[in-house]
Parts: sequence; structure tokens; C-alpha cells
Amino acid sequence: MQDNDKKPLLGMTLEGLRAVVADLGMKPFAAGQIAAWLYQKRVTDIESMTDLSKNARAALASRYCVGRQLPKAEARSVDGTAKYLFEGVGGRDIEAVCIPDRDRATICVSSQAGCKMNCSFCMTGRQGFHGNLTTAAIINQVLSIPESEDLTNIVFMGMGEPTDNLPAVLDAIEILTAPWGLGWSPKRITVSSIGKFKELKTLLDRTKVHIAISVHSPIGEQREALMPVERAYPVREIFSLLRGYDFAHQRRLSVEYIMWKGVNDTMRHADMLARLIKGTSARVNLIRFHAIPDSDLRPCSQQAMEAFRDKLNAFGVTATIRASRGEDIMAACGMLAGRARNSQPITDNRN
Repeated sequence: MQDNDKKPLLGMTLEGLRAVVADLGMKPFAAGQIAAWLYQKRVTDIESMTDLSKNARAALASRYCVGRQLPKAEARSVDGTAKYLFEGVGGRDIEAVCIPDRDRATICVSSQAGCKMNCSFCMTGRQGFHGNLTTAAIINQVLSIPESEDLTNIVFMGMGEPTDNLPAVLDAIEILTAPWGLGWSPKRITVSSIGKFKELKTLLDRTKVHIAISVHSPIGEQREALMPVERAYPVREIFSLLRGYDFAHQRRLSVEYIMWKGVNDTMRHADMLARLIKGTSARVNLIRFHAIPDSDLRPCSQQAMEAFRDKLNAFGVTATIRASRGEDIMAACGMLAGRARNSQPITDNRN
């Protein structure tokens, strides 16, 4: 049986690995050994799991593979940001971005190929939805980039809406944070969401990760024009939910706010945004818009962004202007679009 026909062990939680070893007649403690090889020692083949017996390795390899896959292609920005292309689903590849910043290295991972949310300012949404990524495909982005060992933070802010693929994202978070997995603190993880109500509540109840909500306008009608999901998940209801959780101690709440010239950059918008998030201790990330093809939206000036920030600060809201990274390689916010399966990547790692 070829590896392509075998089920990957990567992406399995300890519970899943226990089911595997039980099915193969192996000792229960072998599940913990396999988890350590996958997530701590980061092996790429079963034969390297040397504290398993030869017979156990053979039985495991007959039906399973590790499942690691290197990036298909990469591109590097002049500012050090790196974008990686990985095998996706439904004929569409996916992208992950690594952002170095002094003593930090953050990876922005994808959770879907494409996206169902159809936000008017996002290239990912424009390509349509091609499928959910498996937990293996999510974790593979973390483990298979060259900077993997140096990563300090992860944001689920790449292609796709994480709460629209919540089971896989929750398993990925468990692997990232469990002592048998990578052992990261939840404070190193941020999940960005448009705010699917039920799924967001589940995420809040089951994890302690940081949350970032994509708002982009505090006015419901305007937000709906930019983000059709406002019809199903009104932003005011989202913040009513968030007020029931503690964001002052164990986790942080952020608001993502892309600014467009003449659209959402007025002092009235700043006032309404401050009112919207009141009582949540949310901090606001003001994001410069990067023009995308066939869009009438335009970035607003630095002066307008600073005035908006200062207005929020005057209301007692912590607001900062996020530094733009990776625009020259189409790696900035809203610009991830993947590549068609047979298109020519920027730098092909398969050659």
C-alpha cells in the first residue's frame, strides 16, 4: 500500500492514537509514544519510532503513514515575511505565512481551501469554497515550514473561517497545547473569526486561546454590505456573547478593523465602534487595506488612520495601527488566494 493510500497519524489526538493502537493490538502506552514521535520529536516516517518494537512499527506502517508534507512552493518578502504553498483540497492549494518580528516568529495558518463567507474585500472569499482542511493539514503547516522550531505564536487567520471548520481547529488546538503534543500555552494562539455564534461559543467554552473578531464596520447595514454574514451573525449579538467571558486575565480579545477611504474611517465610525465593544476590554487592530483586483475599495491615508486611532484612544480604547507585512508577495491581510493546482508557483520546492 502506497503512503497516499494510508491514513496519516499526523493530526490525531491522543484519544485517536489510543484507538489506533487498540485496533492494532498494541499496548495502550504506545499511543503516548507515537504522539511524542509525531509532535515533539517530529519524525517524518514510522520506522524512526525506535521505542516501538519492529513488529509494532510494521503493523503501524501497514495501514498508516506519518503524513508530513513539505511546502510545494514559497515566496519571501523584502521584509522577511515568508509565504508557503501547501497541497489543499478540492483542486485548490492553500497558503500559510510566517512573520518574523524581532524575538517573535508568528505563523498564520489556513483552515480551509477558499471560504464560504464571501467578504467583498478578501481574495480568499472570491475564489469560492473548495473544502475544509483536515487537522493533519493544519498541523502540517506548523511542523513543515523551515522556521518551525523557532515559532513563538500561531494565528488562525489565513485562508478560511476557522469556526466553519471547528472540529478540525479544536483538535489542532488540543495538539498544539496538550503536554503530549507541542505543549504550547493557549496564550500563544489566536483564532480570528467573523463570529459564527454557536461555534464561537463552543470555542470560547472549550479553549483559552485569544480571540480576534473581524468587525470592519460597527454599522450593521454597512457591515452586511462588506460581509454578508452580518445577516446571520449580527455584530451586536456577537459582542453581547463576548461580554459574558473574561478577557482581562487568561485570554485577550481583539477587534480586526480594515480601514477604507471614505467608507469606515470617519469619527462617527470610531464613536460607534467604541460603543459596540464597550464592556469587553477589546483592543482594536487598525489594518491598512491592500488593494485587490476588481475592487472599488481603496486604502485610507496614514493621517486618517492615526486620527481614528487617537479618537478610539480618547474613548479609553486601546487601538494600534498594525504594521503592514508581506504585501510584495501577496501575503498581507486579505490577500491570500492560493493557486490553481496546475499553475506555476513563484519558487517551486519540488525541483
